[in-house]
Amino acid sequence: MSASSTKVWTPVRWADNGRIRLAYDRLVKGGDGEPLLLVMGLGASRRWIPDGLCEALAAQGFAVARYDQRDAGESTHLPPTATGNPFAALFGKRGNAYTAEDMADDAIAVLDALGWRSAHLFGQSLGGAIAQRVALRHPGRVRTLTSMSAIPGDAAGLGTLRYLRPGTLAKLARVDYPDTPEGAVEAGVAVARLCASPGHPFDERAARETSERVADTGIHDPQAQSRQIGAQWHGPPITSITVPTLVLHGDGDPLIRPAAARRTAARIPGARLVILPGVGHDLPSPVWKEIATEIRRLADTGSRRPDGDAAPGGEPGGDPGGEAVGRAR
Repeated sequence: MSASSTKVWTPVRWADNGRIRLAYDRLVKGGDGEPLLLVMGLGASRRWIPDGLCEALAAQGFAVARYDQRDAGESTHLPPTATGNPFAALFGKRGNAYTAEDMADDAIAVLDALGWRSAHLFGQSLGGAIAQRVALRHPGRVRTLTSMSAIPGDAAGLGTLRYLRPGTLAKLARVDYPDTPEGAVEAGVAVARLCASPGHPFDERAARETSERVADTGIHDPQAQSRQIGAQWHGPPITSITVPTLVLHGDGDPLIRPAAARRTAARIPGARLVILPGVGHDLPSPVWKEIATEIRRLADTGSRRPDGDAAPGGEPGGDPGGEAVGRAR
């Protein structure tokens, strides 16, 4: 992990989806590359995505943008709902703040604000599930899909639990710090440590610097997280995804079992599965280059259509077949 710096990003900009205001920015480097939108996980600010990974993606020819999901970072936070425990929300005590379709549409609002007719998507954790749903709901806007450290986007309720590690869930539920700026920093470091890769050293300094930069306490805001988890998906199954897809997962993920990635890759037609040795539920610096290279490979594979047609946005499109389903490397 590396601290996220405002020096390499444009000033914050805003996209609107109805009453929801979404904060986003763009990496200064690589502005003329292929559009790539990054989607972060549960309750987390976009600033938790390491600058080093974003720069590695820019070096691979991508124009990188990132945004805060609703109920995270600088984006709109909704009023409290009846369910204030994010893990209780998994058991159906959900409230009705918004739907998963609403969250998918948020990503499209950001693309519209960026002026991008279509883009590659990379989502991590909950962001991976959201990216899958965007590909289902708005396939013409998605060039390729990369889902990392995520459950299948159509998993719901108790069906989600088979993919989660209860021991880590219990530890996360016990992360309790004062509702102060200092408490938010300590909570951020604690959550980062719980999600860290077992095969790579935990960079506490970078985690602390990043935690100090985030816009709010979303990473330990149970109300906001419960609303995100409680957003139910009513759309088609992930077997309907047609865009070229890459599924990444760490074999040491302490929160989501690699079985989730295997199931996702097996069910999305033509998806390719890459298991990252020693990686947890985070984005450690030793694998930034590998992740960026895999996403570049996906984009290049997706650009070769047998009929020579162009994909949405005027860029070459992708044959959703081609790779063996669920092939792990």
